[in-house]
This record gives sequence, C-alpha cells and structure tokens, in this order.
Amino acid sequence: MIRAVTVQARLLLPRSYACQAQAASRWPLVSRKPSLLDYLQLPEHHGDMSNAYPTSELAKKSCVPCSSKDLHPMSEDSAKKLLDQVNGWELTTEGGILKLHRAWKVKNFVKGLELFQLVAAIAEEEGHHPDLHLVGWNNVKIDVWTHSVRGLTDNDFILAAKINHLKLEGILSKRANAQK
Repeated sequence: MIRAVTVQARLLLPRSYACQAQAASRWPLVSRKPSLLDYLQLPEHHGDMSNAYPTSELAKKSCVPCSSKDLHPMSEDSAKKLLDQVNGWELTTEGGILKLHRAWKVKNFVKGLELFQLVAAIAEEEGHHPDLHLVGWNNVKIDVWTHSVRGLTDNDFILAAKINHLKLEGILSKRANAQK
C-alpha cells in the first residue's frame, strides 16, 4: 500500500512542475523592458488594420515632464476638443478633478495583468502614469490625469492615444470585441 502511494506521488510531481512551467510561460517577464514597438499597432507594417485607430498626431508626441512650471490644467472645453482624437475614452469628473476614463473587458484575470504591463511600459517610457484598476476578474479600467496639476493636460491625451495603439488581440474578450 505504501509503495503504491509513493508511485502516485512520483507521477504527480513531474506533472505539477510541468503545469507550473506552462503557467509561468504565459506570464510576461517583468525584468525585461519591452520596446513600445513590440506592442504598438503600426499600420505601415501590418496588413489590414481596419479595427485599429488611425495614427493620430497625439500618438507621435511625447509627454513633457510634470515638474514643468508651464504645466496647467486645461479647461473642460479644451478637453472636449481633444477627446475626438482619443477614440473610446470619455471625460469624467471625480472629486472636482477632470479625468480621461476608459474600460475594457479582458479574457481573464491574467490577461488583465498583461494589459497593465503593456500600459506600464508606455507609462514608464513617457514618464506619465495612469491609475489602473482591475475590477472583478476581467474588467480593466484606466483613468488618466495629471496628478501634479489635479486635472487634464496634453500629456493625458498623448498617453491615451498611445494606449489606443496597443495590440490587444488575444487580450480582450471576444464578446467585448463583438460589441464594438
């Protein structure tokens, strides 16, 4: 009887290691700093991109440091004019602070974390960091605003435009894509 249990334990061990290795391979490496070119949708290098947002002028710009003395929050009217350049985003006001907001439905919890890592790569490169929320197990919500001025600046629209150009195939829920 003891011998049979030992054999079963030996059979389970390699299997559990294989499962762990397989699960680990699905996680992006945190230590590797990905290039934005790995994740951005560039129409000139990819075939039909009819679902991709057109490359906007905002996506080609870079964020200015938030420590700049010339950085001031924009008016709601100015923000509404720029909103057309960041499809899928909406203006919200929370605690008297104007913010850009967008939500996605992802395939699963791990895909939500993958989306966060893609956004984090852009945020680090731009030096401008959004508020990231994973609600439930598959609802990703992002709020973009400039914390130092307690409102919206051009930086927020630049970051939103760059997020819009991420390749999200394989991350978003198929149901969410069908509803768009």
